[in-house]
Formats: sequence, C-alpha cells, structure tokens
Amino acid sequence: MPLTLSVSRPPLQREPASSQSVFAPGWFEESNMRHHSEDSPSLSPRSSPSPSPPPKFGSRWKRYFRSFGFEGIRFSSTRAWMVLVFLVVLLIIERHYHNAPLGNVIETPFPIGPPENTSPRRPDTIDTFQFYRYRDSCDVSSLQLHSAFAPLCIDRASLLTAMSSGGRIGFDAPYMPRGCDMRWFTSEEVCEILGRFDRVVLVGDSMMRHVMGTINILIRKNIGYGAVTDWNFSQEERNQCFCNEQFDIKFCSVQGIYKTSDVYKNDPQSISCKDPVNVIIEQINTFPVPKEEVGRLQQSIGKRSVRPKAFVLGHGLWSNLEVSKSVAWLDTVLALITTRMTSDWKALLVTPNAAGIQKPDMFLVAQGNKASSPKPKPFDSESHLRPLMLYEERMASEAKTRGIEHLGTWNMSIQSHKFDGVHLDMRGNMVKAMMIINWLNMI
Repeated sequence: MPLTLSVSRPPLQREPASSQSVFAPGWFEESNMRHHSEDSPSLSPRSSPSPSPPPKFGSRWKRYFRSFGFEGIRFSSTRAWMVLVFLVVLLIIERHYHNAPLGNVIETPFPIGPPENTSPRRPDTIDTFQFYRYRDSCDVSSLQLHSAFAPLCIDRASLLTAMSSGGRIGFDAPYMPRGCDMRWFTSEEVCEILGRFDRVVLVGDSMMRHVMGTINILIRKNIGYGAVTDWNFSQEERNQCFCNEQFDIKFCSVQGIYKTSDVYKNDPQSISCKDPVNVIIEQINTFPVPKEEVGRLQQSIGKRSVRPKAFVLGHGLWSNLEVSKSVAWLDTVLALITTRMTSDWKALLVTPNAAGIQKPDMFLVAQGNKASSPKPKPFDSESHLRPLMLYEERMASEAKTRGIEHLGTWNMSIQSHKFDGVHLDMRGNMVKAMMIINWLNMI
C-alpha cells in the first residue's frame, strides 16, 4: 500500500488590537481634526472627536476664496440680459466691418505672400538695373523702388485702383500697390510693350516730360544719361546733367528727349529694343491751348493705323488745381484726339504727385498738399480748398464721365523724395513710368 504523508498546519494567530493603528490617518481626518480643534479650544489633535464625513472638495476652495473676500459670481436675470445684449452688439459690429465695401481692390490676407514662382515674375525679384550703364555710379536698384508680392492684378480696373491707392512703409521705402501687385519690367519687356502700339503720345507739363525721360532711361539701359541728349553734350553738361540731375528743370530740361525718333537718329546703338518704338511728348501746359501747340499735337497724333495708339495725359499745377480749368484743358485735348481717331485708342489721365517740403512758398498756397485760393468766394466754404488729394479724386470722376481712365500718384509719392519740392526725383519718376507701362501692358 502506498504511504500517505499528512502534515498538520497550526492555526493562524491574530495579534491583539492595539490602541494606535499602524497606518497614519488620512488627510481628510487630520484636516477634520484640525478644523474641530480650531473651532473648539477644548479639543486637541490627541483627543478623539466623534468621526465625521470628509469635507467636499468644493468647500475647501470656498473657504480659500472667502479668505480674500471673494464670494463668487452671482448671476441674475438682469445680468444675463446685459451680457446677451453686449454679445449681440459685438456681432453687429463684426458683420458691419466684414461686409464693408472695399472698392475694386482685390484684398489679400496679411501678411501678403511672396511673388509667384513663375518665369514672368522673376524680374520682379532681382535688380533689373544691374546691367544698366552707370548703375553703380548712380547707386540705384530696382529692388529699392518696388517690393513685389502676390497676387498680380488681373485687369486694368484693379490695376489702376491698386496703384492709385498703394504706398510705402516708411519714407523712400519701396513702393507697393494696394491689394494686388504690378510688374517691374525689364528693358526688353518695356520695348516689347511699347512696340505693340503705333505710337504712345504723352501730353502735359514738365511732369509728363520727366516720364518721357524715364522711359528713355529704361529702353536705353542708361541710368546716368538715358533721359537726356547726351550725344551732343559738352563736358560741362555731362557734369551738370548726370544721374538724378537729369531731372533738374533749371539746367537740364532743354536737353531732355522729346521723341524716341531723335534717339534713333542720333544714337541708335543706345536703344535696346529689337523692333522700333515710337514715344512722343507734347508739352501743353495752359488753357486756352495756343494754336502752334494744337498743330504740333495734331501732327503727333498722326493718321489712323492698324496698330492701336495710347495717350497719356497729365495736367493740374498750371491750372493751380482748379478743376474747371483742368477739365477745359482735358476736353480740348480729347477733342483733338477724337477728330483724328475713331476707335482703337486708349487714354489715361495722370494727376500730379504730392508736394514736397522744398516746394516754394509762392506755390504752396495754390498747389500744395493743402492748397487754398488767396481770395475765397463768399458763402462757399469749399470753393477755396483745392488740396492735391481732393483734386485727384475730382479729376478721376471727370475722367470716368469722359470714358477715359485715371491714375493717381499722390499716395505713391507722398513719402518719396522730391527733387525740388514739386517734381519727383529719378527714383520716383521710375516708379511713375513703370506704373504707366503696366497700364499699357493691360491694353
């Protein structure tokens, strides 16, 4: 038989209960004991109070805030209605600003993005003057004049609105249109754009003459002497009309270029255009227009042609910003154009740039940023006020009623250097000329 081994285990012995537990009391027990000891001096932590349930979690915070005198937020029906009305008012204000009309500008979220990564926009991000003659001597870069961003304007209406309402972030900072961008064209691109037209005729005062000079700088790739007839200069004239001094109306206006045909005749190698371009300036300052100036303009308009023609008109300071005189001048010029042209032509009115701090006192009264007539009409609080900005807005309206387009330059130029307080320097005129070329590119 198999043997069976049995082992008996002794019963477990329980230790006698002691008067003190081996575990420390919980935090709530200790807190409760401390609370009772504070309320009743006869009780001490060593005494054995009657057990009570632990306090709720929120009661600790209530006691904490009450120690600072804060009783909590109490809502009533009146306060609830006040909060509701406040939220409704905020919603109405937000809707008002969100739906406010913004004109024809294509608004983009800020910060604006970099220019599109496409080959046509590459010149906008490099110094297109790097291969121009006298670039280093004149110390000017296209990147100092225009700061490119995305998107580009898609039509002439948005382009003109963006350029007219654009500006600079700081004095003489790079110019930026508002909402959508313009191009900064290379010399070859400028030639191609001008070559689409039978001719581009500029009509106006010395400001238009400076635009003409700047266009010649661009197509000749010559920053030092591109705006003037340097092929017949004496050494004194070369010293006097160099770089920015080309736009000195006292010494260098006579040496200005009035027709690109003169450059083709006297210095054809200086033009970078493969195909001929025809740009003309007819300086007509005053109204009534003298007969000899009428004859010259008719000759410059020319006959009807297969290719389109473009006219860039500028007026204002010679009329002392009087809208009625400027409108009469504008109607005269447009009548001369329409009598010789039936269709396939476009016109752009360019209003004067802002005045500078060096503008002579004798002109500030009638042609300044806050110009006024020395003899206001009685009972007419606005008849004597003719600031440049107000003049620009009124002439834009007059241009629209006559079926032509308008470009304002006040915003572009208010934070830029003026050569003599009246005219822009070379940098400002380059921006103005590039704005006009962008308009031509959209035709």
